[in-house]
Amino acid sequence: MTDADYQSIFDSDQDGLLDTPEKPAAVTSVDRLERSFLEIVEFYREHDRAPSSATREIAERKLGARLDGILAEESKIAALRHLDELGLLAEPEPPASIEDLLDGDELGLLDDDSGILDTSELPVRARRVDPDDVAQRVKSLDFDAFEPLFRQKHEELRAGTSKLVSFEAAGGQQKIKEGSFFVLSGVMLFVAEITEPQAAPGVRTRYKPRTRTIFENGTESNLYRRSLAGQLYENDGLAVVSTGFEEILADDVATGYIYVLRSLSDDPQIAGTQELYKIGFSRGPVEKRIAGAEREPTYLMAPVEIVRTYRTYNMKTSALEHLLHRVFADSRLNVNQVGHDGRQYAVSEWFVVPLPVIDEAIDLIASGDIVDYVYDAKRRSITEA
Repeated sequence: MTDADYQSIFDSDQDGLLDTPEKPAAVTSVDRLERSFLEIVEFYREHDRAPSSATREIAERKLGARLDGILAEESKIAALRHLDELGLLAEPEPPASIEDLLDGDELGLLDDDSGILDTSELPVRARRVDPDDVAQRVKSLDFDAFEPLFRQKHEELRAGTSKLVSFEAAGGQQKIKEGSFFVLSGVMLFVAEITEPQAAPGVRTRYKPRTRTIFENGTESNLYRRSLAGQLYENDGLAVVSTGFEEILADDVATGYIYVLRSLSDDPQIAGTQELYKIGFSRGPVEKRIAGAEREPTYLMAPVEIVRTYRTYNMKTSALEHLLHRVFADSRLNVNQVGHDGRQYAVSEWFVVPLPVIDEAIDLIASGDIVDYVYDAKRRSITEA
């Protein structure tokens, strides 16, 4: 064939079948670095925080280790700075003074045993940090509301439905959430609240949430969340974790509480009913949920006492509540309660059931065996269907 013949073939190839495909550009080390950093950025956008290299979640731990490696090399930081729209690569602002440096030492790394930093003999200067910002243990004025929770947690430990694991193995700081229990220096503590983050002393760009931490000895403190984690790390603290839901709820994300309440009503019909309990659910701490119970018909317009709380993870807590209501439907106390507005309300979450039977039902739901059992109201026990 002549050159003209070949040219005629190429000219007739209107669909480009004879075109030589372009070679894809080689992936460089910079490309790989940028792609790996963008995965970290995507994690931050989804979770509103940077990934941790100390978590038990393998995927997050991998990203956290990757971010630690990037922050350890100036060359990588410089290569990625144009992609850092969230400030992940920004260095924390240095403390403006020695006071700010010491105030930010949450783990006690700068504790002074030699007395070199003792300024008691120096002229008094105006304090830069409000006394309210210093976490000290004080007497808990409403400890009565929390004491049943500690008793229940000890019962769970004895029964084996809860267990003690090292704070680090439980997930470290990520495990410090509202409603969690820990043991610090032999004293059990309960994280009742985690407040909105506030600016850390002397630092304009970092924010640290405080906790309301209740100790079993009747005291409480408003430790920073990171400070509480530091003390638990330093003193080989323990976390109290549930065992009853481990197999069916592998994810450690808390979704709420199932609670059991006893009425403190002085109404003879209510006070005279033995083994009367309300079973309900709350997405947040139960103490908040029952605040002002005496003003709500669902609580029979009277104060209530917390008898049990069951923490749930990675599940729809209301579904568990509805399942319990179905199991004990034959023992429901159907009453109408008149509210402060004069209207009548149907109250349907109170049941006449022995407390050990409620515990048994929770265990059967956790194991998945509840489908084979029913509650016999006459025998006051759970029996096989």
